[in-house]
Amino acid sequence: MFTAFLIKYAEIGVKGKNRYLFENALVQQIRYALKKCEGEFAVRKTDGRIYVDAVSEFDYEETVEHLQKVFGISGICPMIYVEDEGFEKLKETVVSYIDAVYPDKNRSFKVAARRARKNYPLNSMEINMELGGVILDAYPQMHVDVHKPDILLNVEIRDKVYLYSKVIPGPGGMPVGTGGKAMLLLSGGIDSPVAGWMIAKRGVKIDAVYFHAPPYTSERAKQKVVDLAARVAAYTGPVYLHVINFTEIQMYIYDKCPHDELTIIMRRYMMRIAERIARDTDCLGLITGESIGQVASQTMHSLMATDEVCELPVYRPLIGFDKMEIVDISEKIDTYETSIQPYEDCCTIFVARHPVTKPNLKIIRRHEQNLEEKIGELVQTALDTKELIIVR
Repeated sequence: MFTAFLIKYAEIGVKGKNRYLFENALVQQIRYALKKCEGEFAVRKTDGRIYVDAVSEFDYEETVEHLQKVFGISGICPMIYVEDEGFEKLKETVVSYIDAVYPDKNRSFKVAARRARKNYPLNSMEINMELGGVILDAYPQMHVDVHKPDILLNVEIRDKVYLYSKVIPGPGGMPVGTGGKAMLLLSGGIDSPVAGWMIAKRGVKIDAVYFHAPPYTSERAKQKVVDLAARVAAYTGPVYLHVINFTEIQMYIYDKCPHDELTIIMRRYMMRIAERIARDTDCLGLITGESIGQVASQTMHSLMATDEVCELPVYRPLIGFDKMEIVDISEKIDTYETSIQPYEDCCTIFVARHPVTKPNLKIIRRHEQNLEEKIGELVQTALDTKELIIVR
């Protein structure tokens, strides 16, 4: 029945004179998302509104599913157009619309007319009264509730008449690409994909880096990370995933440094490498999935120790979340089932039995001096041999 969608946005509406830039970015993201759907669509922006018109047969459920993954959309309103063939024709269409969309007629309703075309023969109040009366005559079991109606029938008088009543929630946020670009340290766990998703929701384009440690981590562990990147890419567009072979660096640290400091020192080198790649790819910061106190490497002392090696800002959107809050989001964005697959990443392989929770920076720096002979060469080799996977 539906032939078009009205796309609602929220935060973009307060952007003032720059609003058109965000609207244009949202239109571009919608067009990109709809390329994955069956059918052809025309996306247009007019009078502060964004419309998606179906110009061929299309799969309604599939289209809504893809639109619900476009950051910047707050609501998706399936609608129909009514050609301006007189008010009697509009009355007939409203009655058939209610019949088709709401099989259960034991509901309250309200008609909300908006007359953008001021030469229309009836004003908004008259349209509300006339159409409300027609609905009551056709379906006596329905009743009017102007405060909290079950059905809010919107009637917009423009070049055509637009009818819609359903509002399907979108993900909100800002269109991807309007907030710059950042590098996500992506592991195979629950947290990092959620962190990337949350930062992308603020309009940030996401690239990612994964630290692989063969033979201690399997190809299946690597594929798990690619799968997670694909889940995130469903919202963000293509993710450029940089795969770093971290084995030699890990083994060298394991041989030269105290084992209770392994996690911190390895993490510091991950941050150094991620920042190198971030700078080479014009990223403006790093993203991690850390949450205060979740594990030994995420205490305040440990986070300070890892931040010390970075000049770029480190964004941690999950910093104050507990695990169940993170799990809830991972289930919402469909990464949870992939994240809990039993394939270890390089961080968990080399965890000490009793890792230090309050690392002393002076001691950490002193122990890193044990690595000076070869660590620079190993880091450069890791960067020179990295693998780039474009995940869509």
